[in-house]
Amino acid sequence: MTDMTERNRTDSPDSEKEAGRKPAKRGGGDPASRGRTTIADGVVEKIAGLAARDVVGVHAMGSGMSRTIGAMRDRVPGTSSSKSVTRGVKAEVGEVQTALDLEIVVDYGVSIADVARDVRENVVAAVERMTGLEVVEVNIAVSDVKLPEEEDEEPESRLQ
Repeated sequence: MTDMTERNRTDSPDSEKEAGRKPAKRGGGDPASRGRTTIADGVVEKIAGLAARDVVGVHAMGSGMSRTIGAMRDRVPGTSSSKSVTRGVKAEVGEVQTALDLEIVVDYGVSIADVARDVRENVVAAVERMTGLEVVEVNIAVSDVKLPEEEDEEPESRLQ
């Protein structure tokens, strides 16, 4: 420790000027290029899940079983509801690109092709804007159609 302190005293800016040397430039290059930023799969899944839910005609995300289990999990006190945001979304994230698989339930009567196109556009725009990653593909599986007379998986509570 004493050696470092002694060296720091002798390498002060004043001694560099006296010796005819230029002070060492700290860092190098653009500050934005110093270090790496990594984005977790879960971050991209949340962004994509929220963007997909914003599209008119998307009733829910995920298969019937995952929605049922998620509804039960949401009722348990102290559990996080963040899993419901990513339900039906799977992301593979690389250094500069990402690929997404979505499973959706559409409302009866809507054009599935139009809903799928709108979901793709919304998801790609949101993920690329927020993460800077290039979205190389968005695969959409329509697992169900919500009929008007069907009840939701989350029945109303009997308590008032």
